[in-house]
Amino acid sequence: MENVIDKLWEEYQKTQFLLTQPLSSAFSFAIVTAYNPFGSQLTPSQNRLRDRQLQLKINTFQSPYRCLVGAAPDLSYMEKSWAIFIDKDQALELGREFKQHAIYYVNDGLLSLIACFDEQKDEVVMGQFGTRLQLVSDFPEV
Repeated sequence: MENVIDKLWEEYQKTQFLLTQPLSSAFSFAIVTAYNPFGSQLTPSQNRLRDRQLQLKINTFQSPYRCLVGAAPDLSYMEKSWAIFIDKDQALELGREFKQHAIYYVNDGLLSLIACFDEQKDEVVMGQFGTRLQLVSDFPEV
């Protein structure tokens, strides 16, 4: 099992982000998804239901948020996600509630990958968020 999580951890570090409008790096924000808890593949309808539950939870923060898509570099894999202007502790709690291995956090324009459950994994600084960003006119079907 550890091997599978390590493989996912490597894949998470390659993620690109699709947005329909730019986000300012002047503010810190989290990137969280509800899709595929603990890396298990759910059906599209199950993922949509989890996404709606996450959006309801995000609304309780009363903070700005935006939809985005986390994707493999070749776009072969995509998950709907949310950029939420909350602090890192709130983001980790949200990731845990929705059973995610990790969340992303952007602070001063730097993108980091942070494990939700494995405290042995160090936070990985992945570089400037802007280098992982692709502006699109519309989101692909996820």
